[in-house]
Order: sequence, then structure tokens, then C-alpha cells
Amino acid sequence: MKFYAPLFLVAFLAMSFATLAQDKLPAIKIKDLNGNIIDAASLSNDGKPMVISFWATWCKPCIRELNAINDQYIDWQDETGVKLVAISIDDSRNSAKVKPFITGQGWEYPVYLDENSELRRALNVNNIPHTFLLDGQGHIVWQHNGYIPGDEDHLYELINQVVEGKKIGK
Repeated sequence: MKFYAPLFLVAFLAMSFATLAQDKLPAIKIKDLNGNIIDAASLSNDGKPMVISFWATWCKPCIRELNAINDQYIDWQDETGVKLVAISIDDSRNSAKVKPFITGQGWEYPVYLDENSELRRALNVNNIPHTFLLDGQGHIVWQHNGYIPGDEDHLYELINQVVEGKKIGK
């Protein structure tokens, strides 16, 4: 039994470091709303910050978060140049609902589909909403899951810190 404890510790540490090593979006295929396949690693914002939000049509907190951001998104873009990308984790049976859903919400940001949850798994997204903030070089500098009203204000503060070149802890 004493032999197995160090092995578990080594395995745990290896998984922890592997998680920390994932500081950019991985090269995983996702779809746009027209069915075109793109590489998630190619998502960028011309040297400006980018927010990646994992959500689903059935997730009420996700919808509240994305609506709260949408209410301020144009101002955020004007002031910081930030780009929001929403990644739906609705599976292939439900993905046809995503396009009419976002049209009804009036969201102006790009939405992609991760129907097989490959990107979700690669980024260790277990609970949604799960939001990532990337700096202008595409490095993940912060992440958060869940949503309570006001989280969008904290996110905006962090976006401003990224624009100012300040370091943010994950």
C-alpha cells in the first residue's frame, strides 16, 4: 500500500501540471453556425483580449451571463477592443436549436459549436458557464465557472488590466 501512495501523488501532480501547461486554445475542430469547421487554435483578436464563454441553450446561468455581457458588449469593444466568442456545448441532437436561439437573444458575437465536447474536455470545462480570458497573444490568463450577477463587471475589470499590460493570476 505504501508503494501506491507516491504513485498517486506523482499522477496527481502530472495531471495538475498538464492542466497548467494548457495556456492557449488547443488545435481542436469546432463548427460555426453554418456548419463550417474551424480550428479553435485559430481564434484570435488581432492582439487584443478575447473572452471565450462555454454555454448551452438549456443553461439558465449561461444565458444570464451572456445577456449581461451583451448589454455592455458594444461599449466594451469600443473601450478595450475585446472580442467575445461563445462556444455552445449543445450536442449534435440539440445543436440545430443554437442558431435560432442566439438570433432570438440578439447576441452580436460569434458563436461556435463544440458538439462532441472535444474542446470542452481539452480545457477541463466541467461546469458551465465557464469563461476564459485570453490576452492579445492568445494566452489564457484567467478562467471562472458559474455566474452570479456582477461577475461581468469583474470580467470587465480584468479585461482592462489585460489591455494595460498587467499580469492576472489564473
